Amino acid sequence: MRSVFLLISCALALAAAPVVAASLHALTVYGEAPKYSAQFRHFDYVNPDAPKGGSLRRAAMDIGQFDHLMPYIDKGIGVSQVDGLVYAPLAVRSLDEPYTVYGLVAAGMELSDDRLSLRFFLNPRARFADGSPITGEDVRYTFDLLMTQGSLRYRAQFADVSQVVVEDDRRVRFDFKNRDSRTLPLDLAALPVFPKHWWQSRDFANGGGFEPPLGSGPYRVGKVDNGRSLTFERNPDWWGKDLPVAKGMFNFDHFSVEYFADIDVARQVLRGGGFDYNREFSATGYTIGYAGPALEDGRLQRAQLAPKGLQPAQGYVFNLSRPVFQDRRVRQALAMLWDFEWSNRQLMRNLYIRQQSYFSNSPLAATARPTPAELAILEPLRGQVPTEVFDQPFQAPRTDGSGFIRDKQLQALQLLAEAGWHPVGDHLVNANGQALSFSFLEAQASLERLLLPYKRTLAQIGIDMQIRRIDPSQYLNRLMARDYDMIVTGYPVSASPGLELYNYFGSAAATDTGSGNYMVLRDPAVDRLIDGVVKADSFQAMMNHAHALDRVLQWNHYWIPNYYPPGTSTVWWNRFGIPKVQAAYDEAPETWWEISPTPLTTAQMAERNAGAAR
Repeated sequence: MRSVFLLISCALALAAAPVVAASLHALTVYGEAPKYSAQFRHFDYVNPDAPKGGSLRRAAMDIGQFDHLMPYIDKGIGVSQVDGLVYAPLAVRSLDEPYTVYGLVAAGMELSDDRLSLRFFLNPRARFADGSPITGEDVRYTFDLLMTQGSLRYRAQFADVSQVVVEDDRRVRFDFKNRDSRTLPLDLAALPVFPKHWWQSRDFANGGGFEPPLGSGPYRVGKVDNGRSLTFERNPDWWGKDLPVAKGMFNFDHFSVEYFADIDVARQVLRGGGFDYNREFSATGYTIGYAGPALEDGRLQRAQLAPKGLQPAQGYVFNLSRPVFQDRRVRQALAMLWDFEWSNRQLMRNLYIRQQSYFSNSPLAATARPTPAELAILEPLRGQVPTEVFDQPFQAPRTDGSGFIRDKQLQALQLLAEAGWHPVGDHLVNANGQALSFSFLEAQASLERLLLPYKRTLAQIGIDMQIRRIDPSQYLNRLMARDYDMIVTGYPVSASPGLELYNYFGSAAATDTGSGNYMVLRDPAVDRLIDGVVKADSFQAMMNHAHALDRVLQWNHYWIPNYYPPGTSTVWWNRFGIPKVQAAYDEAPETWWEISPTPLTTAQMAERNAGAAR
């Protein structure tokens, strides 16, 4: 029967497209074998026997209040956990491989040999929460909805999809304009599927408000406290609960997300037992903010989870549309004057590692002299990119940590003089008499402790930087309008970067509302190097282009590189079980389970675990 089914499937595929390949349970970027075979029973980083029940309450990653539930649009703040918990994707990304996806809503995937089409075979058991089947038409509808009303990132990411063909209720095919992007098939496989019959009568473009959406995932939206908290309720009859990609996952009956206007408030609420789990973004908060008896006896746990995880690249970015920042020497001088070593020692407990790359903590970071292969990529750009990219590895400016950086100030003054800035009284001015002045826009009070020393250092040589803090909603609107001089931002780092690079650094996205190109960067050389990363036909070719791209971004001084932690700084109350083998690239709380309704000391947890083992 299996062979007959395969023959029929192949015949149908041949009728629809001229070049076909076998149906696969997983997709990888360059066609390499996935870690898990088609017969795998569960991921290595789960406990397949984890008990169901209990609850976990965590703080949201976003600061401020959510004003709708759906996280797929650019307006306002949505609830990110809706993606994955309420809406199951076509395929799930594993958390212990650089970039591999395994079928969920799609029982099988078929990438044509010419890489110009991708077919999904939908699982016949796949259902929405109202019992209606997930169909090929729902997949097509979802794609069209995201491309017309969803976030700009979808239009950039999927621009090379020429059409979506619904072949029948269980088969849908995506045809591509070209085979340039190796990650496009995997990005499409990560799409959620929305119920057409439900969303046709609702306002998706504005996030659907606070109405619990009809989903297809392991959870439903339960209690909604508008803007403040949301509780997901596990669906015990979820159609996908026994699939290998779901085994040992989604163990809590209730999963809650709490929103706070300030990270300091969130920290105090956790210490008071108001919720269970917090991802810390403050070094001081992480190192001393939880000190007390609970941390000492182990009821409160603190650890750097997922130490191999790729950390976002973070920095103070210049709005390159501002005239003051259009000279590379000015940007280089300003970057020279931020004293990371002093800030890390005095303000951040020496927790952090200095950012040296846009692909931090990954093999894609350009940390050595360029190889012959990289030079071959860069050579056609000579004259368009800084000369340093051809023979020097980039290193962020370094100080002795004493707080005295007179040598850096003198170097910066020399660069600024070359760029046309000279002292008049207490200020640096240009030939038109305009003072070197700009503002730093931010929405977090905690950021000011890092900016105030920087402001003082700048003022000492005649540069005026104003720090302007506004509320999160105003901040978001000004980001979208590119109405700022400098901000702090981060860029997700992927081991297999693809079309998202156009969103962050591509010229076409520079002024598009909702894009991540907060530098307002328009650089043809950068565009060309992104093309090379996206179109690379092997992992090594992608690495070479990524290194070349990293060098050009680094040496243009488009940002002041910040720092990243040695893992994911996480604090939680000690009442959960955690798999013995943890996910390499994510802290993965969805793999945890409840052991006790109240926190246990280290000794109590050890005794509990020993008893369970016996």
